[in-house]
Amino acid sequence: MTHGQDHCCPELDKALWNEKSHLWRDKPFIRGSIPALFHTPFPPMVGKLVGRMWQMAKDAGAAPEMKDFLLLAYDPTPFKSEFFMTVTKEVPGAENFKLSGTFVSKVFDGPYRAVPRWVRELDVYLRSQGQAAGKYYFYFTYCPKCAKSYGHNYCVAFAQVTSMDGKQDN
Repeated sequence: MTHGQDHCCPELDKALWNEKSHLWRDKPFIRGSIPALFHTPFPPMVGKLVGRMWQMAKDAGAAPEMKDFLLLAYDPTPFKSEFFMTVTKEVPGAENFKLSGTFVSKVFDGPYRAVPRWVRELDVYLRSQGQAAGKYYFYFTYCPKCAKSYGHNYCVAFAQVTSMDGKQDN
């Protein structure tokens, strides 16, 4: 992992996330939300929200090690973005949330506007595995500065999966 003066974000090890299945049972997160415009959150608001969430996690002694850090983005509507930050335990004063189920992840590289194409590619992959997506979450692994420095803008797409017969995998 490269983590030097020029990088605040750890380098992504794609092998850990590309076409992998993850079984989560009550995985702890804290949740925050901000307005969005047609699935595009306002960047200054994202930074403020993430900073506030991270500080709450640190103050509670619940901040994960960077190798375990996830910040999942989910858009329940075109006008609202939710962010789920991993924590190691409940955080007082935060909206604590637990995710359970089977999640399949796939790594992509490109701009935010490519998300619809990534969803289609992930769906093709899931169908080849006899699965279908229920919900999608996205982890944009680098801040803009690190993406430029690394020369990649990696995103790990997570699909909460069901079997092709419509039953949720747990």
